[in-house]
Amino acid sequence: MTLVDMPALEKILTQVSTKPIMVPGGSACNTAVGIGRLGGRARFVGKRGNDDTGQFFQNTLVERGVEPFLMTSVLPTGRVLSIITPDAQRTMITYLGASADTQPEEITPECFTDSAVVHMEGYLLFNPDLMTASLKAAKNAGALISLDLASFTVVEQSKTILHDIIEQHVDILIANEDEALAYTGFKDEAQALARLALHVDIAVLKVGARGSFIQRADRVSRIPAQGSGTAIDTTGAGDLWASGFLYGLVNGYAHGKSGELASACGYEVCQVVGADIPADGWIRIKKKLEE
Repeated sequence: MTLVDMPALEKILTQVSTKPIMVPGGSACNTAVGIGRLGGRARFVGKRGNDDTGQFFQNTLVERGVEPFLMTSVLPTGRVLSIITPDAQRTMITYLGASADTQPEEITPECFTDSAVVHMEGYLLFNPDLMTASLKAAKNAGALISLDLASFTVVEQSKTILHDIIEQHVDILIANEDEALAYTGFKDEAQALARLALHVDIAVLKVGARGSFIQRADRVSRIPAQGSGTAIDTTGAGDLWASGFLYGLVNGYAHGKSGELASACGYEVCQVVGADIPADGWIRIKKKLEE
């Protein structure tokens, strides 16, 4: 992720020949939208600008089954430009805008009323005070805390606080191979997973096209990848994986079924450009719920 100001982002947009597709985004937001699309109850807590983009963001969340809990800022609504290469990888160019204006005292237990799980993206670790306030508010609201480590860069730059946060607050920890290596120091999957699970109730290690591993206590479930198509764009793959897994978990599914639903969500989002799964993709995913 590369941080820029708004003029720099707008300049890049003028140099792109393809017309951008605008959808609500951000890691935790993508996860909330996925849960809403599955028919679950989801709320997104954040801050937007008092502008057309912010209103679009809020309206679209409602359309997609997500309750917006949004504060407003004098700064413009944040934007992320996702540039996709022919091999389906992406580069994120980010203007944080209003999201960076969120103050710790604005995050209270009321933000998380009636929440079974509060899912936090690892990027929040770049603002330790806001992360700490969010963790405390979520716990005071009686919620479990799910943390996605987001990227190996996040882990590398947050090591001074990350271990304590996980040991003291996190119930569900989600990481891919690179993030797990950065956090645990282990390249071996079994060792990395065991270390991820050391202080949390549930640990997830995602291993790309090979699927994922889920550990709770001493029990490990191996979840195969879903689908056979070639990825068009990996934007949102991890976020939508979390949608399926958390939806299954909250609804009492076994870890294996939750993981399979997660893999189906992650697969479908890789078949389109952006993190917005189309209607036919959700139809295929929901068939998983009926199996």
